[in-house]
Amino acid sequence: MLLPPEIAEKCSVSCAKKTELPIHRMIILSILAGAYIAFGAFGSQVASIGGEGGAGKLMGAIVFPVGLMLVVMAGAELFTGNSLIAVSVLDKKASLRGMLKNWVIVYAGNLCGSIFVALVLTLSHSYSMFDGVLAESVVKTAVSKVSLSFPEAFLKGILCNILVCLAVWISFAAEDAAGKILGLYLPIMLFVISGYEHCVANMYFIPAGILVSHEYAIGADGLTWGSMFVSNLLPVTLGNITGGAVIVSFFYFFAYLKGKTLAS
Repeated sequence: MLLPPEIAEKCSVSCAKKTELPIHRMIILSILAGAYIAFGAFGSQVASIGGEGGAGKLMGAIVFPVGLMLVVMAGAELFTGNSLIAVSVLDKKASLRGMLKNWVIVYAGNLCGSIFVALVLTLSHSYSMFDGVLAESVVKTAVSKVSLSFPEAFLKGILCNILVCLAVWISFAAEDAAGKILGLYLPIMLFVISGYEHCVANMYFIPAGILVSHEYAIGADGLTWGSMFVSNLLPVTLGNITGGAVIVSFFYFFAYLKGKTLAS
């Protein structure tokens, strides 16, 4: 297992390489990441139906981390995790332009992958499980997300990506598959059960609610493509960037990489 200063160095080098990926590879891997997170999100929705209240939420939180596990272990580009590229920029191993290019392409790819999975699940009538209870729950979740105030969505986005980036950070410490999975699992489970907001997960949750509301004729006040972007993705994305690129990246850079002497 790597020590924290070694994790910081590994993160800086690894994240810098993300900015050097060919654009076609960046697009493919970002679409896959959006799909992987969507699979985990759908599984968490199915699992949550099996329990009432907190029990259902716990069951969903146990399943959701499968999405990030697939991203890390199978190889994919996830916008929220790529907030850690800020470490490489601060460490002068990557350029600001390279980071922003990666963010824009990966964000768009994540959105495409997430919506694609939501569409296929809808057309395959996967939401018909539990006599329509799952479909109603999916719509309810989407409505609740677009009903958040800007400050609520922003702050929950910050808290979420602190935990997501810490999950990725911890996974750098392990040198085997089991260690990486265990390291990322608990922080992700914690953010889900805490009800924080993850922009890529919401790229699945909200489109799924929109599509399901039309497919099953379920009322969804205020749930539109416009409200998805304005009321949720905008503040949540800004919060995710703040949590990952500003808080986690900034503090760990100054703790372990600034001057290369502070860690000692």
